Amino acid sequence: MSCKAGDRGLHIPAETHDIAGMAQSHSHIHANTPCSPQDVDAFLNEAETLVMRRGQRMTRIRRKVLRLLLESTAPAKAYDLLANLDGEGSAKPPTIYRALDFLQETGLAHKIESLNAYVACGHASHNHSAVFLICDTCHGAEELHATATNEALDAETTAAGFQMSRAVVEVRGKCRDCAA
Repeated sequence: MSCKAGDRGLHIPAETHDIAGMAQSHSHIHANTPCSPQDVDAFLNEAETLVMRRGQRMTRIRRKVLRLLLESTAPAKAYDLLANLDGEGSAKPPTIYRALDFLQETGLAHKIESLNAYVACGHASHNHSAVFLICDTCHGAEELHATATNEALDAETTAAGFQMSRAVVEVRGKCRDCAA
């Protein structure tokens, strides 16, 4: 898998990977490598189209919050996002949380509960549960396309008679760089 840096400082692979692809090396903290789109502006336009098709609106603040998540090199906390809402002087904590809730509901963002932080997801075209590897040393977080894990989780929750709306699996440990 080859990697290239996006024009906004994102660390983005040329293709996505599943757990088997995790042996690839990386050189710095990243928020959500396999799900980060290569072109932020193009993705924002796609996200707006997706939201409109669902009969919803991508407001100025929702778009700005999504941009901040896309440009972040680490999982972003709500108050850090709030502090970076340039030109949105009336934005208050409830505003940022409403925007983040909306982005999660539409599949454009995930919340990493143990970090109380958020990452953008460039795969809003399909509904999936997020599986994150979180490094206890460098605090980086990487999302996996853990297809088999997601299928097993879906099968087990269905067998239990539970209708799952979304799930976030967090795996703590050391990333390949910190373990080296």
